[in-house]
Amino acid sequence: MVPDFGKKDFPGTLVGGRNIPGVRRSPSGRIPQWAIDEALGKLQDPEPWRRVTAPKAGKRRGYRRIKQAGTRKWRSRSATVLGLALVIGLYFTPTLFDRFVLSAALPHLPGSDVPPPGIEAASSPLGVPPATTGSTAFVLQESPDPDRPFVAYDPCRPVHYVVRPDMAPPGTEQLIQESVAAVSAATGLQFVYDGPTSEAPSLDRDAYQPDRYGKKWAPILVAWSTPGEAPELEGRVAGTGGSSSIQVPGEPYVYVSGQVLLDAPGLAETLAYPDGPALVRAVIMHELAHVVGLDHVNDPTQLMYEENSGQLDFGAGDRAGPALLGTGECVPRI
Repeated sequence: MVPDFGKKDFPGTLVGGRNIPGVRRSPSGRIPQWAIDEALGKLQDPEPWRRVTAPKAGKRRGYRRIKQAGTRKWRSRSATVLGLALVIGLYFTPTLFDRFVLSAALPHLPGSDVPPPGIEAASSPLGVPPATTGSTAFVLQESPDPDRPFVAYDPCRPVHYVVRPDMAPPGTEQLIQESVAAVSAATGLQFVYDGPTSEAPSLDRDAYQPDRYGKKWAPILVAWSTPGEAPELEGRVAGTGGSSSIQVPGEPYVYVSGQVLLDAPGLAETLAYPDGPALVRAVIMHELAHVVGLDHVNDPTQLMYEENSGQLDFGAGDRAGPALLGTGECVPRI
């Protein structure tokens, strides 16, 4: 049975006489003076609040391992994307404070569920995606916005990732680095390794964890796990991957964080094959490709094929899709 990554609801709190989801009062019930002062003197142009939404039809994909004599096949199954269901709509009030000061101060208030906008945002893309191969053998994750063909990470800021090394088979740290480098080269996105983490994987992982990662979007989590800890790895699933997106009114959806789960016991067995390291690297590349926005394709010559029976590297379509995903828009307001 395909697991249901349902919506995550955040309670609202009355602030300034209005119910704003995801924002909690300070213990005194008032907005702290430091937040107001910071909003008035230190923040850049105030603007309407941002809206965080989980894609309605996004996919979270994973390999299913099928053992057959003389072959090593990888069959994929899908589940809904990791996401947030916090919806903070535009609100309109007659006062200058409510419309401008409050909207600028909200990301800085204790308990805010999104970081301040523009963290690490550059004025232009940090990298350049490669020229397309011309192949059409790729499928992009479905966009929640019918007017835009795909969702992508912001190319004007680095894509951070962390690795939970618990239970990691020996030698796999290098395989993760090689997989990230392959996805970076295919998209032009610039990945930054923030080191190991103790964060455990979760179906409803928060995309913003200021206590753990500071006031910025949480990095992509690559976690070795087991079916006991992560039920989505039960059966013959070797890994899963997906991302969460945010939308600022008037801007496209943008991926802000993601997660890759890897079946430590199963992939440890795979490493024992003669070409085991290459197979495990292919699994990690496949899941990271889901994280940046690729879906499955009905072409057995591509790594993103649903039943991979031997592909160890990106094919022409696997490269054409990420090259397109690397052309996403820069959105400094997130």
